[in-house]
Amino acid sequence: MSPIRTAIIGLSKSSSPNWASYAHLPYLLSAEGRAKYQIVALCNSSVEAAKRSIETFQLPAETRAYGDPESLAADADVQLVLCATRVDRHYGTMMPSLRRGKSAFVEWPLAENAARAAEMAAAARENGGRTVVGFQGWYAPAVMKVREIVTSGRLGKVLSSEARGAGGTNDRTIMPSFMSFFTDSKIGSNPFSIGLGHLFDFVQVALGDVQVVNSHMQIQRPDVKIRDVTTGEITETLRSDVPDLMLVTGTLAASEHAVAGATVHVRVRRGQPFKGEDPLVWTVNCEKGEIRLSATGGMLISAFAHGQPVAIEVHDFETDEVQQVEWKWEERLDLDPCSRMVGALYEAFAAGDETKYATFDHAVKRHKQLDEMWSTFSP
Repeated sequence: MSPIRTAIIGLSKSSSPNWASYAHLPYLLSAEGRAKYQIVALCNSSVEAAKRSIETFQLPAETRAYGDPESLAADADVQLVLCATRVDRHYGTMMPSLRRGKSAFVEWPLAENAARAAEMAAAARENGGRTVVGFQGWYAPAVMKVREIVTSGRLGKVLSSEARGAGGTNDRTIMPSFMSFFTDSKIGSNPFSIGLGHLFDFVQVALGDVQVVNSHMQIQRPDVKIRDVTTGEITETLRSDVPDLMLVTGTLAASEHAVAGATVHVRVRRGQPFKGEDPLVWTVNCEKGEIRLSATGGMLISAFAHGQPVAIEVHDFETDEVQQVEWKWEERLDLDPCSRMVGALYEAFAAGDETKYATFDHAVKRHKQLDEMWSTFSP
């Protein structure tokens, strides 16, 4: 099979942090990535900016440079468009390509809200484009191991589960200047949509879809200090309308692996955990035992946190013994953990089995869950 001819929107050295260059490009430029994908075009804020990125990232000289989404969409040679811009730009930059029937890889969140996400999914479906969304947690080895234990049946059916996370930003009162937009809910990129969104998705990947019963959110610290990343000085204080405490309770449907009405509870708090406590502790209580996952590097083991120690333990109720469960990275060991998981999504997309990765339709389902929670919140 010939490599999938790919264009990237948002590959830039000036954007900090730039997820496209950090997580996507290492896989796409690896031997494994080049066998299945070929970067043929970049689209940035201007043709000149795209040309600079082609030079900066040492892409082939024949890589085409575009300065607007419509011109990129008109390029009939492009088969797949990767979008790794800020969330509020996903819709505008991707709709021209979706209407032209191009396939798309868009980072999560897919859009600012469920309505726009649904429009994007409909455009792809109506015009024949295949889609994938950046839910890397599907290929986080620790998540896959929890799912393996649950689906093996060795502990019986799931009775309940609780995930307690702290993070979203490194500090509870301060944000770096390049993340100042996290205080504005209209942007769609913040600890609610990203932090809770990713965590809630990979919990459901392991356990099954959750019917949300109740949610509660609070802004504990509305005034957020912004720190200049160059000087280290506080430059301003912004008023946030984004919750920094989120609690969600729901239930699982009866299945081969869960009892009817099994409770799932997720709590996410922005900033540091209690001193000495792991920022992610996730337990799954089953009929014959309990699973506990603890992550030391952060709550998002779908990204950077999986590069630091993640422990999985199983308490066997019959023997009353606790066993350490081993997990390991199987592939792409030469890449950063984020690129390993993103690479796995690319591999699954190339193989074409939509049960192995999140599509736009899956993202819409998650967006609707978040919108339902947001509807009960009054900033």
